[in-house]
Amino acid sequence: MDLATLLGVVICFVMVVFGIVYSETGIDFTVIENFLDVPSAIITFGGAFCAVLTMNSVKDFVDGLKSIGKAFKTPQLDTIEIIKKIIDLSNIARKEGLLSLEEAASDIDDEFLKKGILLIVDGTDPELVRAIMETEMGSVDARHKQKIKFWQDLASMGPAWGMIGTLIGLVNMLKNLDDASAIGPAMAVALLTTLYGSLLANWISIPVSTKLSANNDAEMTLKEIMIEGLLSIQAGENPRVIEEKLKSFLAPSDRFGEGAAEEAAE
Repeated sequence: MDLATLLGVVICFVMVVFGIVYSETGIDFTVIENFLDVPSAIITFGGAFCAVLTMNSVKDFVDGLKSIGKAFKTPQLDTIEIIKKIIDLSNIARKEGLLSLEEAASDIDDEFLKKGILLIVDGTDPELVRAIMETEMGSVDARHKQKIKFWQDLASMGPAWGMIGTLIGLVNMLKNLDDASAIGPAMAVALLTTLYGSLLANWISIPVSTKLSANNDAEMTLKEIMIEGLLSIQAGENPRVIEEKLKSFLAPSDRFGEGAAEEAAE
């Protein structure tokens, strides 16, 4: 579970509710019903989600909705551990040859890294290895960006349909200015649709799309590290050189101590 996402969503909700119920005279939870309006919800949420459905196939729409779960999961991306694993593989290849990596690949859980190792073991041309792995990386990136775009589209549709609801409410209000009892409900629809649209965009859609984008960027960086590391092994580069090359992908504060290649060789 990604604690940051969970806390962010929950605390945002709590802050909004607190702002609604708090007043100088104290906390009054009965005012919450003033912010609940079925027509406003139908216009805003129904319109926004149906508009996004129009932009996608049914399958892509359902997959997009399901992708919210990924924002609440901590991605299993241990970049430092992968770099150390690649250094271990470079030492094995240096001592026993590239064919020895086939046995080492059986202990690796990451399918992308394992695939690259097997391509090297099979004697595939380095340029072809890079092309195959970058093609797969690009396909993963495209699938992830499709889910990200789903939430970005929903973030834009929420306020747009909120504005449509506002216009509907204003029209109803202006049509019934002679009836004072109708002005209040019409104005409530006008204002609440804007509120609902803003909440849909800024409470859920934008944070989810941003989190999915950050997770995707981290995964793509890790895959780039794997590609560079494996091609360096195939080229027969010194494990110490490979270590320094791969550590350049890390922030200075994340770089592990010098000499990991020598330690792995021992």
